[in-house]
Parts: sequence; C-alpha cells; structure tokens
Amino acid sequence: MSIDLVVPKEVELSTLLDELRKLSWASADVLMAYARGEEPPYGFPKSLTVEEGGDGPVSAADMAVNELLISGLKDNLTFKQWDILSEETSKEKTFQKDNYKKDWCWILDPLDGTKDFLQGSENYAVHIALAYKQKPKIGIVLIPEKDELWFGIVGIGAWFENRDGSKKNFSFSERKDISKLILVSSKNHQQSKLNNLLSTMCFGETKKIGSVGCKVASILRGEADVYISLSGKTAPKDWDMAAPHALIEAAGGILSHADGRKIIYQEINYSQSGCLIASHGKSHQKICQKAMEFFSLEEPNYLV
Repeated sequence: MSIDLVVPKEVELSTLLDELRKLSWASADVLMAYARGEEPPYGFPKSLTVEEGGDGPVSAADMAVNELLISGLKDNLTFKQWDILSEETSKEKTFQKDNYKKDWCWILDPLDGTKDFLQGSENYAVHIALAYKQKPKIGIVLIPEKDELWFGIVGIGAWFENRDGSKKNFSFSERKDISKLILVSSKNHQQSKLNNLLSTMCFGETKKIGSVGCKVASILRGEADVYISLSGKTAPKDWDMAAPHALIEAAGGILSHADGRKIIYQEINYSQSGCLIASHGKSHQKICQKAMEFFSLEEPNYLV
C-alpha cells in the first residue's frame, strides 16, 4: 500500500509519526501525574474531578489530555484539511455530527478506561486514530503504565516502542482451537447477554482488562487471542474502537462484526452497535460462525 493512502499526500509520514510520539508521551506524563496525585505538567489543574456523562465518568485527566492532543494536532501540523473528533468534543452542546464528514478525520479517546484509571488500575490507554473515508488507517495506543506506545499503519505494519524510542517485537499466540483460545474481557462492563454468548463459545480462559486498547495490545503480545464487544444499553463509540482497529489490522489480525461486515466510522451517533469481534485472525471465521449460531438460536432479533 502506498503511503498516500494512509496520510494525505501533503503530509510526510515520518514527520507525522514524530509529532504523534511527542504528543503521546506528553499525554503519558499528564495521566501518570494525575494517577499519582502529583502536580500535572503543562499548567493543567491538579484537582481530579469526576462527572458522570452519558457514557460514564469524565475526569480532569480526560479533559487535560483532550486539550493537549487537539491543540497539538491543530498547532503543530501544517495540513488543515482534516477533522478532529474526540470523545470529549462530542459531548459539547455545539457538537453536530455533520461537521465530521471530511475524508480525513482524527478520532481521539484521551483516556480509554476511565473507570480503571479512577480505580487505580494500570489498564488505561490513550487512543489516536487517523481515518480516511471512514476507515482507520493509522492507530496509536499509548499504555502509560507499561511504557508502551503502539503504532499500527494499515498495509505497512505494527510495532511498539518504549519512551527511549527503541522498537520492540511482538507476536500473536499460536493458539487456534477455540477451546484453547484466551478471551480478554471487560472488568467494568458486564451484561447477561454477553455472558450467555461467552458461555456457548467455550474459550479456554478469560482475562479481565479495562481499556479496549489494552485488550488489543494483550492480543498482539500473545497474552490473549480474542475480544468480543456486545452492545447493550450503550454501545462502544468510534473513539473506543478506531485506534485498536487500525492497530490489530496493521498487525495482521482482524476486527469485524460477527457476521463479517467491516466496521465503518463517522456514521450516525458514532456508535459501534452489535457484536464486534477482534482476534489474531487464525480462528476468526470460526469464532464469528459460533457467535452467529448463538444469535440465530438464542437472540434472533438482536442483529436485525
């Protein structure tokens, strides 16, 4: 795949990645300062307030990183013909979905796994994705507490770096039989329908991790093999899924709807409803098939 399909032709990919590195590690410094009750850098307020929004808690840490990322993308990149959509800006009263329809769009989650962050867990992340014509092309997942910065460029590859810039290798597991696969599941979002589905899948083991980005990173490390999202009263949003989607696809894995449909971004309400399945790809079709068998027998109206 040529580079002009993952960044605008006016943008140099290496220059863009360098800027994203700076923004990511600056975000890590802000989040870890809040997590430790220390004075955050860059003049952000120390108080960690929590407000309940439509999709969960919002902290001062969310808002600080949101401001840092958006100002960085606007001020430090000369190309201006892209939109910037973030979890926090979507909650503004002036937000209009029709404003985010340009071909190029940044999709940001300044703090994925807010509840884990507030609970003192290390399983929180920052998501930065660049989408082109509603498909993610670049995905960055920063995991501050693990000192890991994951890059995924669709058609080019995936890797992760430590703060010193050294690149690290990763490897999917070799597990293929569904009965031996390791599922990574949410800690704070459990629902009966999902539990019923998972009970029929008969995976070998389940691990509990908060952030979607942290879940996908665990698959890339070979610590897990599959993640399943099933929307209930609420559904994951574009900013939850776009960066992990690009990352796992760039690495050679798959993230799709259970019926095999591709995931499209920047649509109505930015919701990713239904059953989404991420895996290392080696058993993806079988996993999807078992999920669809469950819906046809147990929940025939769920995916209609």
